[in-house]
Amino acid sequence: MAENVWILGIHMTKFGKHPDKDTVDLATEAAMGALNDAGVQMKDMGILAAGSLMGAGLGMGQSIQKQIGQTGIPVYNVANACATGATALRTAVMSVKAGESDYGLAVGVEKLAGAGLLAGGARKSDENVFTPSGRYGAVAPVDGRIGTETMPGVFAQIGMEYLHEHEYGGEQFELFARISEKNHAHSTLNPLAAYTKKMSLEEIMGDVMIAYPNTRPMCSANCDGAAAAVVVSDSVLKKLSKEQQSRAVKIAASILTTDPWEEACQVLPNVNTLTRNAAKQAYEQAGVGPEDLDLVELHDCFATAELVHYDNLGLCEPGGATDFFESGATWRDGKTPVNVSGGLESKGHPIAATGIANVWEICHHLRGEAGDRQIEGAKVGLAHVIGLGSACGVHILEKAA
Repeated sequence: MAENVWILGIHMTKFGKHPDKDTVDLATEAAMGALNDAGVQMKDMGILAAGSLMGAGLGMGQSIQKQIGQTGIPVYNVANACATGATALRTAVMSVKAGESDYGLAVGVEKLAGAGLLAGGARKSDENVFTPSGRYGAVAPVDGRIGTETMPGVFAQIGMEYLHEHEYGGEQFELFARISEKNHAHSTLNPLAAYTKKMSLEEIMGDVMIAYPNTRPMCSANCDGAAAAVVVSDSVLKKLSKEQQSRAVKIAASILTTDPWEEACQVLPNVNTLTRNAAKQAYEQAGVGPEDLDLVELHDCFATAELVHYDNLGLCEPGGATDFFESGATWRDGKTPVNVSGGLESKGHPIAATGIANVWEICHHLRGEAGDRQIEGAKVGLAHVIGLGSACGVHILEKAA
């Protein structure tokens, strides 16, 4: 059960608007692309894990099978907020690691183009009356009472709290805008990103304000897309061709966490604690530290989120996220490049696809196949996603020896 697991093949569709394709079309494209990249077939797979948050009850895995092969294998349909794709990948990894399967296929897909502002529960009623109803209705939504449940607002508060806690004395709005400026600059080198336009600081700060300090370019882009990965056991990989072995990427750590109990977490979301726990476990499992990372793809659902995750992932000293960013470390030519893909702010965020798409980016650098945005000599990378509710997935990947 301690056998290593490798990513043998991986594929990501172009993120953006796909009015001529439904979720099954996109998922099938990603799945077939991953199988082709791996040099294997659907009949080789021992498990299929399929993630689709908006289509959670539609049997996405079975729908994919009807397009690419119904082989009778177990299918797990996964929905776990923004960590859905990472959860699907981890499901396939666990099956292979347990010895139940030689190969596993994980897919994440979503159609979100034109979805508008994603939010939490129902808005506060005009009537000042609390009417509990059942297990779920008995917990009142916070929106309009103690804060907001709209995602831009939640993460705006998280970022501002971090600056307040660590007594940042600079221009807060501009700080977060410069993080977004970095990611949009990176996106110009990623042909699969939903948006590949470089944006100036003035353009970002002058755009539509969604939830201070997050303007529109500082928010993740709702879009359509899919990503898929084929994983394989160490013993089976050794029997494959030299080319397959040389392009395989080792999954040095695969971690999924949820919120530990905290008094406040019953009401307000805490994206920090479960991310810190996931990072700590991942580093221990992989036998590496933050200083060993050549690049990071983290969950910048908003510019404010990226800042706090520098700290949560241990990329800087505790409380040192602003100094870490100001040092230039997170740019593509910096010490620890972050979101070289353009991040969710410009690559896009088709929710269930994101967890695998972040892994896709890391894999391409470790393989030396990232084109113009290649991080030279990359050997170790970390992919991170977090979904409110909450769930956090962290994968550490290593280049084949």
